[in-house]
Amino acid sequence: METTQRHIIDEEVQWDKTKTIVSKTDIYGTILYANDVFSNTCEYSTIELVGEPHNIIRHPDMPKVAFKVLWDALKKGENFHAIVKNLTRTGRYYWVITDFTIDKDENGKTIGYTARRKAVPDGVVKKIEPIYKTLLDIEKLKGEKASEMYFDAYLKEEVGKTYNEFVVDLFNEELSKEEAEKVKNETNPLKKGLNWFFFGDTNPS
Repeated sequence: METTQRHIIDEEVQWDKTKTIVSKTDIYGTILYANDVFSNTCEYSTIELVGEPHNIIRHPDMPKVAFKVLWDALKKGENFHAIVKNLTRTGRYYWVITDFTIDKDENGKTIGYTARRKAVPDGVVKKIEPIYKTLLDIEKLKGEKASEMYFDAYLKEEVGKTYNEFVVDLFNEELSKEEAEKVKNETNPLKKGLNWFFFGDTNPS
């Protein structure tokens, strides 16, 4: 189902934010596997998702440059984190932070990607949403290249980090607030927080 055929509803879908959304794709982004959390959240069945391009859940509020930096990194063999607003079948949305890993065959050739997604704290959404809106507005008015140039300059001049570094630090800052009591005795909670967040769930299905 194309995004243009769906009525966009400014309403967050209800889903279990303690769970991990997991999917596997080939090198072109075609969905090979989707766990139950994924299908339940995006409101498609697993059968409907398999074989479809992952942009079946792309929300029109997302600027294209966010996906460009993602794919550029993955093609270079670099792991990556991204904050994304996704679109459900009924036109609702859900925000996630994604941890990508690169799947390789026995010869070390990249054959696909595994993505683990968790819910995004409200504080992160409030910080990233206006940035994405600016990028999208530039994209609509001046084109994708102008949006990309602005984003690159913004990261260099105002943030001083790559997109991946910016996302990880932004997320860990909020995560550390929520988990302060749980990790108050740790010497470096920010460094272990994101890894725990993605891989601490032993029952992602």
